[in-house]
Formats: sequence, C-alpha cells, structure tokens
Amino acid sequence: MAGTLPAAGPAAAAADPQRLTVDLAASEGPVMRGANGALYGLSDDGVPSDAALAPLKITSISQKPEGGAQHPNGDALSVATSFFRNGGGEINVMMQDIYSKWPYEDLGIDDYLPKVDKIAKEVSADPNSDRFVYIPFNEPDQIWYNIGVADQAKYEVNRDRFFKDWKTVYHRIRAIDPDARIAGPNETGYHTRLMKDFLAFAKRENVLPQVLTWHELSSGSLRDFQAHYDNYRSIERELGIAPLKINIDEYANRRDLSVPGQLVQWVSMFERNKVYANQAYWDAAGNMDGNVVRSNIPNGSWWFFRWYAGLTGDTVKVTPPQANTIDTLQGLASLDTSRRQAQVLLGGSAADSDVVVQNVPRSVFGRTVTATVAEAAWSGYEGQHATPRVLTRTTVKVTADGTVTVPLRGLHKMSAYRIVLSPGGSGTPSAASVPWSASYEAEDAAITGGQVYTQGTVNNANGYAASGTKDVGSLNTASSKVDFTVTLPTAGTYDLAILYGNQSGAPSTQQLSVDGGTPVTVTYPSTENWTYRAKKDVTVELPAGTHLLTLSKGDAEVTLDRIDLTARTSATPSTSYEATLADISGRPSYDYSSSAGTGTGALVLRPGDEAVFDVYAPRDGYFTVLPRTTAPVQLALHGETVTAFPGRPLRLYLVAGNNRVATTAKHAAIRTLDVSGNGSTTGTLSYEAAQATLTGGAQLIDSAHASAGSYIGRLGNSTASTAEFTVTAPRSGRHLLVVHYAHNDRRDNGHAYNTDIMSRTADITVGTGAPQKVTFKNTWSVDDYWTVGVPVDLKKGSNTVTFGNASAWAPNIDRIELGRVIG
Repeated sequence: MAGTLPAAGPAAAAADPQRLTVDLAASEGPVMRGANGALYGLSDDGVPSDAALAPLKITSISQKPEGGAQHPNGDALSVATSFFRNGGGEINVMMQDIYSKWPYEDLGIDDYLPKVDKIAKEVSADPNSDRFVYIPFNEPDQIWYNIGVADQAKYEVNRDRFFKDWKTVYHRIRAIDPDARIAGPNETGYHTRLMKDFLAFAKRENVLPQVLTWHELSSGSLRDFQAHYDNYRSIERELGIAPLKINIDEYANRRDLSVPGQLVQWVSMFERNKVYANQAYWDAAGNMDGNVVRSNIPNGSWWFFRWYAGLTGDTVKVTPPQANTIDTLQGLASLDTSRRQAQVLLGGSAADSDVVVQNVPRSVFGRTVTATVAEAAWSGYEGQHATPRVLTRTTVKVTADGTVTVPLRGLHKMSAYRIVLSPGGSGTPSAASVPWSASYEAEDAAITGGQVYTQGTVNNANGYAASGTKDVGSLNTASSKVDFTVTLPTAGTYDLAILYGNQSGAPSTQQLSVDGGTPVTVTYPSTENWTYRAKKDVTVELPAGTHLLTLSKGDAEVTLDRIDLTARTSATPSTSYEATLADISGRPSYDYSSSAGTGTGALVLRPGDEAVFDVYAPRDGYFTVLPRTTAPVQLALHGETVTAFPGRPLRLYLVAGNNRVATTAKHAAIRTLDVSGNGSTTGTLSYEAAQATLTGGAQLIDSAHASAGSYIGRLGNSTASTAEFTVTAPRSGRHLLVVHYAHNDRRDNGHAYNTDIMSRTADITVGTGAPQKVTFKNTWSVDDYWTVGVPVDLKKGSNTVTFGNASAWAPNIDRIELGRVIG
C-alpha cells in the first residue's frame, strides 16, 4: 500500500526498524552535486528542453566530438550552447567516438592522430573552450590495447604501447590547446595494477591527466566503489601526487537508471567522496539517460535529481544501516545554516526505517522543527511523474541532546524520499493529504495467454528495471488477458496508472473491463522497446469491495508491469510549491516565524531577488496559479510577465511537463505558489493539418492516428516546401504555440544496446518575423503524436504561422494549438 507513512514523531510500534543516522555537526564540505551527469544526456539543442535541464544544475556531461560517427547526434559543440545556457558545468569530449564502430575500429595511432588534431582545433576555437575536457581513450583495458589481460607479460607489452600512445596524444592535444584539460585512463572498471603503473608513468613523463576517470558499471560497484576510491587516493599519496579531480564518467546499469531508489545509492557514495559522475548511456540519447520523458516531462528520477540539485550548504555525515552493501537503504544529507534548512535524501529499501538526525543546532532551528517527508516514486523510463507527494508534515520537538527522529513506514524499494527540516514557528502545519492507494503486480495476477519474464536484477544488472523485477509479456493471442483482483475501500473515482511497454510500431490498445462488464479501450503510445517502461494514466469509476479488473488484448501486443489505483480526492488537482525550497538568486531572507500552511515558512523577496518554481502540468492547457504572498509579486513565464496580487488567482497557460515560473517583488513574503486545474483548453485556438496552405511538395496524408484523419507530411527539405496556418488571435500578446507532431528518424549503427534515434527541426515564422529553429525529438513511431510548446507573439486579428526547413525534413504535423500565456 502507498501513502501509509505516519506523522513524524515518536516511532510507531515496529519490529526493530532499521536506522539511518544523520550527524549535522559532521560536515563533509560544500554540496558539490557532482553525480548528476550523463553520457549522451543531450542529443540536440532543445532535447532535453531548457525547462527540464536547467533545474538539475548539471555539473558535467559526456558527448562525442563534432561530426563523430559513433552516434547520429549528441555532438559536444552542438549541444554546448543549450548546456551552458542552462547552467551546465563542463563537457567531457569522448574523442574516440569519432569512429563509427563499437568497439572502435583499430586502424592504428597514425589514423587517430589527424582526428585528434581536428577535435582539438575545433574545441580550442570554441569561446567556452575552458569548459571542455578531452578524453582521448575510452576503455583501453579492452579496446585497442587489451590492458586487462591476465597474463603479466602480455599486460606489460600492451600497457607500454598504451603509455606511448597516451603520451603522444597528450602532447598532440597540448600543442594545439596549451591549456587543455585531459582525462584518463578511463578503464571499464577500477584496476589497481594499471592505476599504479599509469600514475607512476604519467608523473615521470609529465603527462598526468587533470581529471582522473574510470567506470563503475556493475551492481558490485555499490559495494566496491569506496574501496576503489580509497585505494586510488592511497596510490596518489604514495607517489606524491596532489589529489586529482575524479569523474566516474560512466556509472550504473539499466536496472538502476530511472529508478530513484537505486540512483540514491549511487549518488550518495559519489557525493560523500566529492567525485563527479555521469550516468551510463545504454539506450537513447537526449533524455539524461532515463530521467526525462519525451523532451520536457519529469519522471520519478528527474524529481530525485531535482531534489539533489536543491541541496545547499554542506553535506554532512550519513551512517546507513549497512554501509557499502548492494540494494540497501542509503542516503545523503545537507545543512544550510544561512537558509536554516537540513535535507535528507534516502531510499533503496522497503523495510521500516527511522531517520535519526543528530546535533540539530538550537541556534539554527530552535526548540522545534517542521519535518516534511515527500516521495519520488518509480514511474518508468518514459512514465510521467507529477510533483512528488508530501506524505507527512509535522512539528517535532528537538530532544535535549539535539536529536530529531523521523519514522518512515510503508516504504517502496524503488522510491526515493526527501526529508526537510526547518525551524518550527507558531501555529500548526496543515496535515498532508494522502489518498488511499494500492499497487498490483502483473506477475501476481491471473494471466491468460501471456508469460512472466524476469528483467533487471543484481545478477542481470543490464536488464531493464521492472517493478518486483518481473513483468508479463507475450500477450499476443486473441484470448490474452491479465485479471487483477483489486479491493477498494469506497465507491468513487480512481486514478489508474498502468506501467507498460509497447514495441508494436504504433499506438497499441487493450480492453479494460470491471467484473466482465462493458470494456473501454485503453490506448498505449509507443515505447523504445517492450521493457522500456512507460505509464498510462486512466480515470475509472469503481464500486467498493473486491472486483476483477481485466486488461485484455486489443489491436496489438502490450507488456504489463504493474497497476496502481489511487482514490481521487478532488475533481481539481492542486499542488503547493514551497517558496523556501525554490531556486533563488540575489539575497532573499527566510522567515520561519509561522508554521501555518506547508509549515516551511516564507521567502522574503526584495529588489534584486528572484525565486524560481518548477511547476508540473499533466498536459498543455490553462491552470489556476495563486501565490500565497503578503504583497504583489511579478511572475515570469514563457517570456511573459504578469503581476499577481494577494488572494487573486491567475489563469496561466502551462506546457505539459515542467514549467519554470520566476518570481520577483519589491518587498513580499511568499509562502507558496499554489497551482490547480486539469489543463483547460477553453479559450485556446486549434487548427488541424487540413487547414494549412501547403506549398512545394508538402502533402496532406491520411492517417487513422491523426486527430482529424490526416497530417502534413513531406514538409521541408527545400526552401519551397512549407505549411502556412492562418490564425486569428482575439487579443495580442505572448502565446504558446503547441505543435502536435510525429517522426521516427533513426540511424542504425549496429550497436547492441544503443537506439540511435534522431531529431528533426523546423523553422517557425510568425508573420514577417525572424524564423526560430525548433527541435522535435523522435516519437518512437510515425503514428505517435507528441507536443512541443513554442512561445510566440501574435497581434490581434489575423496572423500567419509558417513551418519549413530548407535543408532537411521537418516533422509530420497533425495540428497546432495556441493559448495566450495570460488567459
């Protein structure tokens, strides 16, 4: 059952809950956020979107050199503008990804050196060249050099060849880019034998890397990394080498990626040791390795990394129940005395747990604290996740010895949890509203014409993540179905979330029925493959008691992992975003004098201060936005600014996924930004493909999956091929142009594990204005329509909106919608 956490305070009776201890007096140094990187996390400018990328405060990514043949996109210089625009740190250039084959074709060092020259010249010419790191060799223990061979004599021969080439390439890069930072040796794992030899050689020959890299790519890394790190630092000391910056530039496996409860285990050990780390690239580029749905939509792990980005001050010592143990409760924590906040991120276990926070300073927090607990659940790689639900919000007295205990019950192994401690003020915080919820595994249901499969496990780490490690597939016969026996406390409206996979090549369907009644059709968008899990949300009316909920085969195959049923408590969903947990700039102050409402106090904004809220919308449309503030504030969204007055809600257009709302004021104390609604389209403009004027070979093509039976295809690839919509705006101003599009461009390099999808672009011109280039990510099939929101300015009355692409194909367009930002 979900949502069964009791209020923070004296622990509920339980059989020896495990204990995770946080010592606020034991600083580990400033929060670094080093473990949030990704290999091929970006594919193009706009994939991921700015609103999905900026909140994560990414410290490093790894990408291929410009024009590299290893993959069709993800070129370092091409994505640099987007990365740096959104606060990114540095870019590792995987230089050998200039080659097309995997493993890289070994054509000798003489073939490689001209390529090294080209890469170094291009990177050094970039205005941000100091923010790039060259990685000249990738996994040399296996590729080209076979340094990992067991035979010592062969090892020494191979090692010496690698050392010779390392020195040659090092000097080659420095000859072109004298200030270049170079990283290595970059093995598939940590090997003491090579590390000792490599560091001794590199020091002797004056070719030490500026960044030391290796990979951690097995379940065992959760057990062994600390020993690897300690051993490496001991070798440095032994050789008299000052501590080098470390980047574990590939970490984790498929079973870990997208799973908050797994990722917190990895991140905690890297942050504790103050090393940088990038998640591994096992599937498709452009989604931060499984953390972004489509281009702009958060999943559960996105929210975990958003929490990680929100840690401020210093990290402090965390003692887990079992250190360096695979798949156990682990965590990291921070203390910011200036903001008067402590935060704990933890997860990885379903067992009852007590989080014991020690040495809570009375000078910072006073005699009581407000403890707020929230959950980021696993929603699949491609499954949308709303703003994490607050599970408990209570006032807790700090004991005489400075301890606060927060009991956690009913945990989910795949979830991560955040605990925020802030000073307790007057009044009582509002109790968290946690609806009834229950989960049902497909493998535990009654299965007809299907098969249970085991996916990612400790021993099969590169199997895909699945709830309970199993799913149900091969539901491909006319009689295939899965019967779930569910028990509901009351009759009413329930949200049904279905974790599924669909590799049929088009949207697929199943028939949903209750107790054998009249079925309704559930349509599942395509996914990367059968096990790259997504989430379908459906609303159902259900009677109280025990019932049979059946999902039977429709027009094609679907795999099923789990269903979640959650009682709908309101017809209008609402979320309160705490101001004291928003991103800030300037020097706002924090006022905890009152614990009313969310209990997290108020953020006091003055001229020069800004707070940015990350606001989730389940779909494109209008929502009600109300700042809880003592004075007027200005809200900036999609390039439009509007004044919000206390107690007066605004109707604002949000795009599906994350929306960054920036808040400023002359002088105001803001407690929360409250957002409610279902994404109304009342007042929006909508135009189908058939309403566009087509030129130069662009065609209207029939499709059963398009909203009105046809889409615009063969658009672009010449200056003459365009689609022009004439739209009539009732009022002038900033609008969101929402484009419903599809395409399935790919370039198969024959890699065993990467899905080399490609993006398309379109130049969008409003009236006689300048065109803006917009990137459209691959939608997994030509029959799946996604949306991208583009801010545009319209004048009152008639406007033309023209799509084209002079040099390549634009995406297929189903329809467009336009909504004024301020409704």
